[in-house]
Amino acid sequence: MTGTVRSALAIAPTRERRRACTVLAGLTLAALACILFACVVGSVALPFSEQFSALAEAMQHAVANDAHAGSPSLAATLLELRLGRALTAFVTGGTLALAGVMMQALLRNPLADPYVLGVSGGAAVGALTAMLLFSATWVLDIAAFGGAIAVALLLFVLAHRDLRDVRGGMADGNPSLLLLTGVIVASGCSALVSLILSLAPDSRLRGMVFWMIGDLSGAQARWLPWLILSGALIFAMRVARAINVMALHAETALTLGIRVGALRRGLFFCAALLTASAVSSAGSIGFVGLIVPHACRFALGPDHRLLLPAATLVGGSFLVLADTLARSLAAPQQFPVGVITALIGVPLFLLQLHHIHKK
Repeated sequence: MTGTVRSALAIAPTRERRRACTVLAGLTLAALACILFACVVGSVALPFSEQFSALAEAMQHAVANDAHAGSPSLAATLLELRLGRALTAFVTGGTLALAGVMMQALLRNPLADPYVLGVSGGAAVGALTAMLLFSATWVLDIAAFGGAIAVALLLFVLAHRDLRDVRGGMADGNPSLLLLTGVIVASGCSALVSLILSLAPDSRLRGMVFWMIGDLSGAQARWLPWLILSGALIFAMRVARAINVMALHAETALTLGIRVGALRRGLFFCAALLTASAVSSAGSIGFVGLIVPHACRFALGPDHRLLLPAATLVGGSFLVLADTLARSLAAPQQFPVGVITALIGVPLFLLQLHHIHKK
């Protein structure tokens, strides 16, 4: 009997690892399929049979980088534009979903999302100020990123009590000071955004509104968001077991050997950095960081060792599909992708809430 129990305990982790590998492999294939779909669909059709030849031509032209090499074909140009935009959408969606999981674990609040602490408000103030005073794209990116980081540092200074180990070896399971401080700071940023919009000339107002809603039409493919997402995901996977313990036993996590203060600080700064990266790339795209973690938790369970990478893949795929709809529904006119994510996210979140309430 004892041998049977030991065998079962040994088999269980193996089965969990196989299930996790199978799920992640399936989600990876689904993500590749979504990116391929985004390359095919558009106002001008690009058949699947021409994908590989167009990709080879685009790569050859990029490597040559010579004026005498000639212009690439229409298929190669379309593939280059759509692939770059799809990859930007994927890294932005994955970043928002991962930040959402971290925020929900940090605040122990199912309604938490990447924007709940006002970091996106700081990015909006920085970006809109840059739009009002400057015209260079790189200035906008730096201003948005700098504004988000400034608000994150302000939150850390004002609410550092919730990010350390206190109360005689016991960890507070509800970091209310951080949440309330974030809500107040977000309100202040919202007031500054309204002031900037009221001062903006009509020629720049449309671009500001599109940026605030969330728009990928002018987003540029860059390496920095991928590096930030990769670094944050590596950190999250290293502390996934500790997150599980903190989520189940927040009040006694310190006595179980978890450095709660260090874990909370790591989650806070990673989530803030992820939010800053996503918002500076594509504006304030809503609902990705809220509905994707809930959907993955409902489908795959609460184990963060699987939830963190799964949410990253699902969030990236979801935003790729949403952006494809945004640029294809009324082509050649394009909708802000934030509108599409909201129209999809509202009913999905209501269904999730209804199902949880029934259970």
